[in-house]
Amino acid sequence: MKEKQTNGPVYDARTLGKPKMAILGLQHMFAMFGATVLVPILVQSYGLPLSIQTTLFFAGIGTLFFHLCTKFKVPAFLGSSFAFLGGFSAISNLNSGMYASMEPSEKLQYACGGIVIAGLLYVALALIIKFVGVHKVMRFLPPIVTGPIIILIGLSLAPSAINNASTCWWLALLAIAVIVIFNIWGRGMFKIIPILLGVVIPYLAALVAGKVDFSAIGQSSWVGLQPFFTNFSGSVAKFDITSILVMAPIAIASMMEHIGDISAISATVGENFIEDPGLHRTLIGDGLATSLAGLFGGPANTTYGENTGVLVLSRVYDPRVVRLAAVYAVILSFSPKFAAVISSIPSAIIGGVSFILYGMISAIGLRNVVENHVDFTKSRNLIIAAVILVCGLGFKIWGLNNEFTGLTFTVGGASITLTSLAIAAIAGILLNAILPGNDFEFGKSANADSSANLGQY
Repeated sequence: MKEKQTNGPVYDARTLGKPKMAILGLQHMFAMFGATVLVPILVQSYGLPLSIQTTLFFAGIGTLFFHLCTKFKVPAFLGSSFAFLGGFSAISNLNSGMYASMEPSEKLQYACGGIVIAGLLYVALALIIKFVGVHKVMRFLPPIVTGPIIILIGLSLAPSAINNASTCWWLALLAIAVIVIFNIWGRGMFKIIPILLGVVIPYLAALVAGKVDFSAIGQSSWVGLQPFFTNFSGSVAKFDITSILVMAPIAIASMMEHIGDISAISATVGENFIEDPGLHRTLIGDGLATSLAGLFGGPANTTYGENTGVLVLSRVYDPRVVRLAAVYAVILSFSPKFAAVISSIPSAIIGGVSFILYGMISAIGLRNVVENHVDFTKSRNLIIAAVILVCGLGFKIWGLNNEFTGLTFTVGGASITLTSLAIAAIAGILLNAILPGNDFEFGKSANADSSANLGQY
């Protein structure tokens, strides 16, 4: 580990003293907080009871586990991944086969089972990279495949943003305005937490306007265990081929996100974390943290760009500070009253935040394609992108009109549903492998294959 330099980056925060370390940890917690708690709020709006307490708990535990897997070298925070929102939404809308009469709480368990498998795909990729090399593996997952898939994740969620915002348009517009103002004209820490401010400021306005329901807050205790402690059988993941095929393909996009994030953190800190401790270790840490969260009813984890922004702002690169933020998240997860306050946020505010969030997810997919110089004068690239987009949007619309989402078929007496996103991912990967002319080389593009962070907006 590098030593502290005069008026330069700080690689050992202990030289600053414990009080400053504690404050720096709080800064990292606030940076991740808005996006991390927004995921369960959005999933709840789809009708699935994802717990805020569980989400915070596994964000903290997952981060600490990631640091263990990476030899305590990488200053990354693992928060809730937005990439899997489309999967949660799709499973919520499943109404064929055994899902036809299933309670939302049980649907959530099957969604989390899919997340467990998605996390294990990280481990599989890590092992392949370890023994084969990253360049050979990434030829099967180029930006022409991952970019359109990321675009679809945002577009598939757009109707949800409209539905929530329409409950009170002025609150939704206020949320949009706050995020835009602080993201473009904000300074220092305010520029890094526009989503958090986009929730807090409109929430205060809703309080004044009498649009906040306090009933659940008054009934909640200050201290309490997470749902998986109090109702283990009703929280632990369940497994079904349909839910696995809904959630697992999303790992393709989130793994590319992970690689981009580790590259960005490496550039920020001035260390090559892809080489040491190694991309295989960071993938294993992220994947196992995701599987652990899913196993006990939590959302998938991902490395957070917001916290990379804090590294840039503070120039304190010590992973110990990030681990402090993880400890703070775990502590907050033991407060049901705090979770009730978060759940009381009006749906219109969530809709306003989602306007920016879902659009930015699609825009990130476009950026992934542009920054990696995908050549659309080549017919193979046009065909792959076209098939992915039509499958992702066409099967979703056709499925909804026919009272199910995607494509349902029976294998060995079992009913299996492929959602539109799963169909699109499978089609894209197969076409990229079959069609001639794949000249993508990982690490050779101008912006080093950084597909950007779906953990942040």
